[in-house]
Amino acid sequence: MIHRRFLTAAVGLILVTLVFSSGCVSTYGPRLGYPLGVPIPLSPYFQKEMEDKAWWNERYAKVPILEPLAPGVPAIALDTPSDDEVMRVLERSHPVEGGLPFLYETQRSNVRIVKEPIADFIDPPRDYPLVGPAQLHHAQFRCTVYFTEVTRMGWPVPHTVTNEDRQEVIYIDHDHLHMVGNVDPGTGPSP
Repeated sequence: MIHRRFLTAAVGLILVTLVFSSGCVSTYGPRLGYPLGVPIPLSPYFQKEMEDKAWWNERYAKVPILEPLAPGVPAIALDTPSDDEVMRVLERSHPVEGGLPFLYETQRSNVRIVKEPIADFIDPPRDYPLVGPAQLHHAQFRCTVYFTEVTRMGWPVPHTVTNEDRQEVIYIDHDHLHMVGNVDPGTGPSP
């Protein structure tokens, strides 16, 4: 009888030890306690949405601050929109409808992107908070995306519609700042 109780207690202790020493259960958050420290599974949809938002903020949402314009050099914006940026703006403004396989799907293929500069000008110098005196350089581009759109409908009557001459026009602004005046105060002329 005592042997059986000892065996039951030992097995119970081993099971409790195994449960609390596995990777998921023993991972506590920063002083959140047991109920809030356990990881919660995240849907791939929301994970992709958060990754896309972080990618956009890291790559395209910030306004760069560049060096002053050199005298005698034409002030032309050299950074045209990348293909990735054009496709992300296209997805935001004209999302692909449907995503239910075998019921309703839309696909874009044979994508060709034409980028045309439509405006390139510089504002007069002014004082920007947290930046100082700077000039805002505007560069606007018209991006025409040509693609083949294939729509597959699976219910009630299965059929496929192909539009080979589909195009969308997207306008993208690339604004950046140019510092004005002596950027490094230690290298100025001495009195």
